[in-house]
Amino acid sequence: MDRIDIHIDVPAVAASDLALPSATEGSKEIALRVARAREIQQQRYDHLDGVSCNAEVDGEELEAVTKLDDDSRDILMRAVEMMKLTARGYHRVLRIARTLADMDGAENISKIHVSEAVSFRQKRQMR
Repeated sequence: MDRIDIHIDVPAVAASDLALPSATEGSKEIALRVARAREIQQQRYDHLDGVSCNAEVDGEELEAVTKLDDDSRDILMRAVEMMKLTARGYHRVLRIARTLADMDGAENISKIHVSEAVSFRQKRQMR
């Protein structure tokens, strides 16, 4: 399980949800955010050969670009302990948190990004 970054359950859509208004952010807007995040990552890793995104960077460089505040680090450390994450799992969570911050256009990773990244692993590991 450590080799997979994101684990998400996709339940069937409830009939009552079909009548809800459409999402405020459409596919075009999401595609633009993804493209911007990719540009940010390419610029971030421009000095590294063969690295253009968070998924490709090694752990040492990843640590250098993922400065966490105390709250974010606490959330991550509790997740490591509770979920018994290996070093690989720890870095996978950091990669996702860094990517989520990039998607938000945020320079720094916040506790929201770390929490969301942890939640993507949590669903699968709690079974």
